Amino acid sequence: MRQQDIHIGKLDWASVLLYAVLVFLGWLNIYAAVYDEQVPKSIFDLSINSGIQLVWIATAVVLILLIMIVDFRFFESFSLIFYGIFIILLVLTPFLGKEINGQRAWFEIGAFRLQPAEFAKFATALALAKFMERPNVKLSEFKYQVQTVGLIMLPVLLILLQPDTGTAMVYSSFFIMLYREGLPQNYYIIGIAAVFVFILTIAVENSLAVLISIAAVGLLIILLGKKKTKRILFISFLTVFTMGISYSVDQVVEKLPPHQQNRIKVLFNPNIDPLGVGWNVTQSKIAIGSGGLTGKGYLEGTQTKYDFVPEQVTDFIFCTLGEEFGWFGSFVVISLFVLLLGRLLYLAERQRSRFARVYGYGVVSILFFHFAINIAMTIGLFPTIGIPLPFFSYGGSSLWSFTIMLFIFLKLDAHRIQVLGRMSG
Repeated sequence: MRQQDIHIGKLDWASVLLYAVLVFLGWLNIYAAVYDEQVPKSIFDLSINSGIQLVWIATAVVLILLIMIVDFRFFESFSLIFYGIFIILLVLTPFLGKEINGQRAWFEIGAFRLQPAEFAKFATALALAKFMERPNVKLSEFKYQVQTVGLIMLPVLLILLQPDTGTAMVYSSFFIMLYREGLPQNYYIIGIAAVFVFILTIAVENSLAVLISIAAVGLLIILLGKKKTKRILFISFLTVFTMGISYSVDQVVEKLPPHQQNRIKVLFNPNIDPLGVGWNVTQSKIAIGSGGLTGKGYLEGTQTKYDFVPEQVTDFIFCTLGEEFGWFGSFVVISLFVLLLGRLLYLAERQRSRFARVYGYGVVSILFFHFAINIAMTIGLFPTIGIPLPFFSYGGSSLWSFTIMLFIFLKLDAHRIQVLGRMSG
């Protein structure tokens, strides 16, 4: 126990402080989002979301203490077991889970509700770290690329069965970590090109015009470059492949349910469904814009008081911050997130074991994706996919999963010298 206490003293307290500040500010904003001046209640009242969130925060502190007590080797030794447990839970969720808003993503026991997909994120990060810790694993080799992507795609496919597209998309963030570990750049070039074609296909209603444009660009590149057979064949293949992606995207989107089609299309045309799918984003932008430079003041947000923005305590919590604290308050919170991400990136890079480094980059990748996409979603720069803002959004599953994920890494970092001694021994 003394050995554990010594290393707890080596925790990165800067990260702990940033975590605590973000959780506290999130709690205050949850109260603001549900505050009713006609029937004012205490922030500690367990009948409203802020009171319930305080319970989740208290239990998160208990989880932190448990992580600090457990031997750091436990997380590496049981990483694949954690992964297996949550894969089993994801398999069971569509059958035994409670249906909410058309999704079976939660297990419910009395008043307690748990979302396995949230916890599967850190379990997948641990499994990837354990797999890539093996000395023979090189992401430059195709067989290891397939196995690594397989570890990521298994939970993704199970989450899509719920269906929870937003949470499934979070797993794409692991490719940030894979880049650090040596996955060839060609995959990222193809990925960026695919995203560009996807956006172009959605933005331009005339799909035939998109296909003709892609073919024209490919032909132009061939004509302006060197007339080598291999080069011409490669560009021709890439052009046909890109046209295939565009055609596939168009066909897939057309087969989606109307409300999901509109969620994508409203990004390029907010007026396509102003009273339906476009309502959330439009009202969110109004709320943030109305905050101006310094905001309307705490508990003074009119958009908040009159419930103009749905899901304001969860996915759209950032608009409460923007309305009541303005540009300045938003800048402060964004800066806190950037500082935390930057600090974790530094910690990940200084790790002495590949396991800790890979897991650290996995944590950074997940937090960055949630932070960037959630804020982009609230200001209309990304489709509404329903993912929480870390440490801010209301909900026990998200707070617990982010807390566990972060403090496992901080625990590993606190023992990095001990890990080095074990490796050299």
